[in-house]
Amino acid sequence: MTIGVPKEIKIGETRVSMTPSLCRRCVNLGARVLIQRSAGLTAGFTDAEYRAAGATLVGDAAKVWRAADLILKVKEPLPVEYGLLQDGQAIFTYLHLAAGAELAQVLLKKNILGIAYETVEGADGSFPLLKPMSQIAGRLSIQIGAYFLQSQHGGSGVLLGGVPGTMPGHVVVVGAGNSGAHAVQMAVGMGARVTVLDLDTRKLEALDTEYRGRVVTLMSNPANIESEVADADLLIGAVLIPAAKAPTVVTNKTVSHMRSGSVIVDIAIDQGGCIESIRPTSHVKPVYREHGVIHYAVPNMPALVGRTSTLGLTQATEPYVALLVQKGVERALAGHKGLAKGVNTREGRITYDAVAKALGYSA
Repeated sequence: MTIGVPKEIKIGETRVSMTPSLCRRCVNLGARVLIQRSAGLTAGFTDAEYRAAGATLVGDAAKVWRAADLILKVKEPLPVEYGLLQDGQAIFTYLHLAAGAELAQVLLKKNILGIAYETVEGADGSFPLLKPMSQIAGRLSIQIGAYFLQSQHGGSGVLLGGVPGTMPGHVVVVGAGNSGAHAVQMAVGMGARVTVLDLDTRKLEALDTEYRGRVVTLMSNPANIESEVADADLLIGAVLIPAAKAPTVVTNKTVSHMRSGSVIVDIAIDQGGCIESIRPTSHVKPVYREHGVIHYAVPNMPALVGRTSTLGLTQATEPYVALLVQKGVERALAGHKGLAKGVNTREGRITYDAVAKALGYSA
């Protein structure tokens, strides 16, 4: 098997899909690994380290794509990469097809075997390859929100932790999954007032037990969302339905009631976002103002901490990549139900129900 690792080209992307350690393991298992030169530099890995691990360094991205049986990436192919996809090729990456109809059409036309990190399942029904990036995005969301709340960035000038004699800032987190729970953890650590809303009472009970009343937990319904969001200094959108388009849970009208200079960070933007007024931004221009509120919605947020994100991602993907090398793609998929759940496209068809529904296809 030949594995191709092209350099990520999404704006501001600093992660890489393979570390030298993972490269060495793949080579020892018999794979040929082609890595585009400087692919790992922004995550702190040099070409020399990859070469020492047994990789072949290639200067041209097109040569990596053309020669590979399996493309290993972090982010979904961008339009300039569509022409590099080889008919019948396999790709293992974050695809987020529910919010990517154009990419889905390309994958179908080229008969790409698209294995999405975000839908690979663990034995317990969890999503182990989505988890580390959700955790990082959740933690970063509070850090980012605090930054844009500062007066010099156009924010309301609220310090989340406050000082004695003042009220701390109010952080409202909608969604108590992995990213939401980690956002809560960071916000509590900074001394903010924290409210978290979710439909799952078990998640709310777990947070209530963990923080012993330090966090207000509420059922996610329109009335609670409207009242809490209106009082929020920082709103975190963290609603996830795996592989499906994120539902809109905070309306434009609700956002319009927020105080001027308050901040929204929508972690769910990869799946379309869960806040009606949100649209994707980039690391070059991360925010815009609407209804007087600062909106942040960078789809590849974890790229802000490329080293940590790369290590977190690859330690999760390594067992699956190793399995693909050892058994070959088809045998690995046939023998591992959780990995097989990652298949979103195959032989010109959408094969994952939630993605098919979001895009109007039949699985």
